Amino acid sequence: MIDKAIYKQILKSSFDAPIDVEFWDGETVHFGEGESIAKIIMHELVPIKEIVAHASLTFGEAYMDGKIEIQGNLQELVTLAYRSQDSFFNNSKFSKLIPKHSHSEKVSKNDVQSHYDIGNDFYEMWLDKTMTYSCAYFASDSDTLEDAQMNKVRHILNKLHAQEGETLLDIGCGWGTLLFTAAKEYGLKATGVTLSQQQYDFVSDKIKAEGLTGQVTVYLEDYRELKEQYDHVTSVGMFEHVGKENLAAYFSKIDQLLVENGTALIHGITGQHKGAGVDAWINKYIFPGGYIPNLAENIDHIMDAHLQVDDLEPLRRHYQKTLEIWTDNFHDVSESVISRYGERFYRMWDLYLQACAASFESGNIDVVQYLLTKGASSTNLPMTRSYIYHADVASGVK
Repeated sequence: MIDKAIYKQILKSSFDAPIDVEFWDGETVHFGEGESIAKIIMHELVPIKEIVAHASLTFGEAYMDGKIEIQGNLQELVTLAYRSQDSFFNNSKFSKLIPKHSHSEKVSKNDVQSHYDIGNDFYEMWLDKTMTYSCAYFASDSDTLEDAQMNKVRHILNKLHAQEGETLLDIGCGWGTLLFTAAKEYGLKATGVTLSQQQYDFVSDKIKAEGLTGQVTVYLEDYRELKEQYDHVTSVGMFEHVGKENLAAYFSKIDQLLVENGTALIHGITGQHKGAGVDAWINKYIFPGGYIPNLAENIDHIMDAHLQVDDLEPLRRHYQKTLEIWTDNFHDVSESVISRYGERFYRMWDLYLQACAASFESGNIDVVQYLLTKGASSTNLPMTRSYIYHADVASGVK
């Protein structure tokens, strides 16, 4: 069968460690030398033409539907595929053009709500108590996930060198951990904006419950509609949603939202190589409209917006560890997730979390914190970056 022969050629080059593959007709083939690190079981024939046209999408859907099973560590297997230059993920013979995705305000709202409005109760099942759904910051090996998420928030605020009484805007504020920390621990007047109804309701209720009306404000609104200026702007895990065609406008809007010599801390997933920036499977099932810009793209847009760079910090290993903990937490609640959302939904999210961890582990993607100034770099910041680490220690970042 020609499909099987082609599969053997593809799989032979796709992993830089030995694996076993059991094909749909029962034949098992060992690839590589030594003991296998995993076994791929193909219960059904997935046509080669579909793999060539849409590699990640086709394999992702086959895994969700149970046509493909993995015995062994799924994250490790995907990491190997990313690391192999001849794998179907990296070989240009299997690349494809990704359709453009609209990023109008209406479409952006629908995209965000399709992901974040699954329900707060879903995320509560496997996130930590801070309800923070972005890369944590592990300052020590003993940090719990909750410790590391609070470390991340304080690390961000410390980089800004924010002073009591100043104003802060958080674009894409999530469930508000950064907002409430900024208000309660740093004395800032904090404003958040989100397109998620569930997140907006959660933050609004918490503002009232904690008596912070007037000090913390949240808007259910597109950030592009904001008019006020702020001393500081933060945006965590946001620019991945705006789309390639809107990145220039995103950084330009940050410039508009800052007072002169104000500072911004932009934290987001960033490629450190040139590539498509889009994964078809994740785009269809997890983050509609998502696009991962590379470092050069962002720097170009930052300069075009007349912002200046004060500091760059890659946090790749931190996001890998964050995702690995989320995966363990997700596995711990597998029965609850399956009973509520179904087996296919569970397999989809399990693949998403482990594949993302693999992508960070392999260096396929990174996450970077960009500290920016409106105006000449570091005008209102101390002369050396040691202020960040002194402030981290003072604020309890271990």
